[in-house]
Amino acid sequence: MASKVMKIGIISKEDYKQRTIAIAKGEYKPHKNEPKVWFESMESLGQVLSGQNQKLLRLIRDRHPESLVELEILSGRKKSNLSRTLKTLSNYGIVDLIKEKGMVRPIVKATDFQVELRL
Repeated sequence: MASKVMKIGIISKEDYKQRTIAIAKGEYKPHKNEPKVWFESMESLGQVLSGQNQKLLRLIRDRHPESLVELEILSGRKKSNLSRTLKTLSNYGIVDLIKEKGMVRPIVKATDFQVELRL
């Protein structure tokens, strides 16, 4: 699988709100190379891309589990914990959760991350 770089931005909640309003008003058009995913702080980014979650992403990328049950066995993590974690990672566009035959199959979308910090 080819690596996909995800650009991540760190921006304050207030600045993000102002940016979103400017985009909605047509006063600002995001550049093609700008981050699509934003976090309020390095700490919040660190929670989503924690060491444990990085290990989980590598496991999904390398082993291609067909379901959450299989991932539960491979990872040693409880299904409820996996579901919460994967939903969060999906909300940020890091994984896709494909529903097939009554099961959910996780797929890693981003393998490399580039962080842009604005003060």
